[in-house]
Amino acid sequence: MGIKQVIVVRTDLSMRKGKLASQVAHAAMKFILDNNQSDRGDKLIVELSPEEAIWCAERFTKVVARCDSQDELEQLIMKAQLSNVPVYQIVDAGQTEFHGVPTLTCAAFGPCDAEDLDKITGHLKLL
Repeated sequence: MGIKQVIVVRTDLSMRKGKLASQVAHAAMKFILDNNQSDRGDKLIVELSPEEAIWCAERFTKVVARCDSQDELEQLIMKAQLSNVPVYQIVDAGQTEFHGVPTLTCAAFGPCDAEDLDKITGHLKLL
């Protein structure tokens, strides 16, 4: 079935379109940044799993889905962690929205086997 990444966005926050797009972009890249092994700020060294390497070299498939609350997103994150599916949370600092309160806005699941992701996010509606 392939390899993909699913980004799940909270719709209860009513983010402006630009804010939503930037949060999704952060999530799409976070797996690379979180796996950076360089101690230099001007260099990235990322060892990719075989699945991640295929994903980067081939289709780079991403799906953006929606959830309705922080609780729902946290439940998905926990389910991914228990299933050993890589998950990367995005917490906005709250400087331009959310009244200065750090806020969990979205999370990227994968990239990994699409079947594994579908067990966690397959029931969600697309954004």
